Amino acid sequence: MKITDIKIRKTFEEGPLRAVVSLTFDDQLALHDVKVIYARDRYFVVMPSRKNPDGTFRDMVHPINAAFREEIETAIIAAYRDHLAAQEAAAADVEA
Repeated sequence: MKITDIKIRKTFEEGPLRAVVSLTFDDQLALHDVKVIYARDRYFVVMPSRKNPDGTFRDMVHPINAAFREEIETAIIAAYRDHLAAQEAAAADVEA
């Protein structure tokens, strides 16, 4: 299963939540509401989850193995950094 598209849907400048992302796999399956979190001086990815009646959260979707989790996380964080760089370049063009 290959990631064929990553969309940075919303970004945040304050707090640990930095972005909400959608992924497309094999041009056939969409996964929404993946979160990019910045905490303890690093970025990581949190899968969509729901709140259980006891107040705990449970992932609705998640990779089965560490290698695929790493592939997803690396791709999302790279897309997020590219998005930030594009925003900074656009802001610099406006200022110039």
